[in-house]
Amino acid sequence: MSVTIRQATAADIPAIAELVAELATHLGEADHFTSPVEQLGQDFQDGFFHAILAERNGEVAGMALYCFVYSTWKGRMIYLEDFVISRRHRRQGIGQQLWDVLKERGRQRNCAMLKWQVVAEDEGAMRFYRKQDPVFEDQWLNGKVML
Repeated sequence: MSVTIRQATAADIPAIAELVAELATHLGEADHFTSPVEQLGQDFQDGFFHAILAERNGEVAGMALYCFVYSTWKGRMIYLEDFVISRRHRRQGIGQQLWDVLKERGRQRNCAMLKWQVVAEDEGAMRFYRKQDPVFEDQWLNGKVML
């Protein structure tokens, strides 16, 4: 079965929301996924994020949701917010295909690096990312404050 990798459009927002909800459930954080589909759609239209989708037989099988950010130390960066392969489509090479296209999107925009976060206890995700020759930081802590 062939897989098609393509940029998301506004019509894909419901499928994106389903994949994010699946990820939140997988991580035991379903109660914290509070972005309504309408907000995701508006933010997509406003250019706050982009997404690459993997389709198999007309069904969205996975996605890489990302945005472009800037580092005063490194310059342009691509930031991977969510990387999800639907459970029934895992272990079929789709994740690597999405990953490769994501890196190409960064190269097209002259990004110096690709950054992401991963939950250390998510063994499947950690296995995948370790294959990508990453540098896991141990001196920088993630911080946040709600606005």
